[in-house]
Amino acid sequence: MSAHQPTSRPAAGARGVPWNRQRLRSNNEWLLLELLRTGGGSSRAQLARDTGLSKPTVSAALAELERAGLVREAGRLAPERGRTAVLYEVDPTAGHVLGVDIGRARLRMAVADLAGTVVARRDVANRGRSADAVADAVVAAAHEAIAEAGLTAGDIVHAVIGTPGVWDEQRRGVRYASSLPGWGRPGLFDRIGEGLGTAVSVANDANLAALGEYTLGAGTGSRMFAYLLVGTGLGLGVVKDGELLLGAHGALGEIGLVPLSGRADEPTATIEQEAAADAVVRAARDFGLDGESTGPRRLTAKQVFERARAGEAAAVRAVEREAERLAYTVAVLSAVLDPDLVVLGGGIGSSADLLLEPLEQALHRLAPMRPTLAPSLLGEEAVLLGAVATALETARPEVFERRTAGLR
Repeated sequence: MSAHQPTSRPAAGARGVPWNRQRLRSNNEWLLLELLRTGGGSSRAQLARDTGLSKPTVSAALAELERAGLVREAGRLAPERGRTAVLYEVDPTAGHVLGVDIGRARLRMAVADLAGTVVARRDVANRGRSADAVADAVVAAAHEAIAEAGLTAGDIVHAVIGTPGVWDEQRRGVRYASSLPGWGRPGLFDRIGEGLGTAVSVANDANLAALGEYTLGAGTGSRMFAYLLVGTGLGLGVVKDGELLLGAHGALGEIGLVPLSGRADEPTATIEQEAAADAVVRAARDFGLDGESTGPRRLTAKQVFERARAGEAAAVRAVEREAERLAYTVAVLSAVLDPDLVVLGGGIGSSADLLLEPLEQALHRLAPMRPTLAPSLLGEEAVLLGAVATALETARPEVFERRTAGLR
């Protein structure tokens, strides 16, 4: 199990193999497979034109890929002139991945095929009263999703788990996961991996959300994009020219740990303590909004925003304070990273309709550098979709390697 950052990869079957005819064939097959994946169904003649390979080479490679169960016929093209051509496409059922989003309030799972199509989902309340209980709940929900997809654990090529905090390979645990008490204890993710029975990578939830939003949402095409995940905690994911930035120790983006103010010898609140969900509720109560502090009817950040939409003055003031805290956060990251776009996501970020205008006003007062601000297009799905996309980066070459190895 390891932390994971997707990278471009050569044909997996060619890794470590001296240059020879077998490696050349493997590279040709990988090239065609990736072209079909990114460009959709195509004929042998079109693939030959697109790659510069000869038609016999393309035909031989497609035959091997079809024999390995990696491509399949997708129909026939009957042109006005000439012979009917067979169309080929990637077979998405050749492998499956699992994406997991672990939050303080919810546990989300998705099983997807190699095309990235989600074939089963689970979204359950996180009722675990201990870190072990949460880990076991993740495993149980994942197995339910896998079974719903008609698969077994052995069919899952790779799983990626999104979690607050930073993965520490030496400790075999996460650091800085303050929103999930006990979650930093070493061994928890090994427990999950053993329960799932498949290869597992662990990644920061804000980083995964940034990748998801860059690939499928508001960050598409941005040169320097920052995703601000605001919910029970506060995190930041940064994508530059399509690549996720991690920092020297994988902790780039832990902006929630930055203190708001105070002297070095004086304890002070961090941005996360003053801008995450609990802070919104505290501010609302300070301004006189009624609501219980504990129990099944306790006041939540979601309720505060709903009541602000209804015009309740105390809730509106609490939202304005949240906007000021987030403006400070954006000012800090703008001065350090200079992004062209900051996307607001997470549970609180889903209320961007209320937050963006006061946030922009506060940012105008605070900083000369003001990036474009936008709401997330993926909403609370961003972490999960980022986890699926990241798992696919590992699974696709892995499936290629497994299925073609037996044909050599």
